[in-house]
Amino acid sequence: PDLFPYVEGSTDSEMMFYLALTFGLEDDPRGAVARMTGLVERTGRAHGVEYPMQMTVAVTDGVRLWSFRYSTRRKSRSLFYNTRVETLKSLHPDVAFLRDIADDARLIVSEPLGDLTGAWNEVPESSYGVVQPEGDEMHTFTPE
Repeated sequence: PDLFPYVEGSTDSEMMFYLALTFGLEDDPRGAVARMTGLVERTGRAHGVEYPMQMTVAVTDGVRLWSFRYSTRRKSRSLFYNTRVETLKSLHPDVAFLRDIADDARLIVSEPLGDLTGAWNEVPESSYGVVQPEGDEMHTFTPE
């Protein structure tokens, strides 16, 4: 209820964001997104929606980046992350935009940027990843 006055629009992504904040996004991003997803699925099903959730979500605390790919139907929209930039630079030295990207950068995109062989890895269905200084991780995602 404390966050309701801040809701400005009527988009599903804004509502999902505020629900995740309500469920502890700042302290437990994975858990908050899992609880938000579970609530949306239960509510949708209670109202006769067969496949209530379809999402690719990314959130950050300024140090870590969490990205989620999930749908009730198990046919989510795509989500990709880049191969190590230093590897891409060595494979594609002629690609100008790669020169401006830091070697330790990670990109999370809905569709691959450019047609670079070996550049993009698809995030598996029903998964979430964490990009962080101590090493990136990929895990299975399950709503709660």
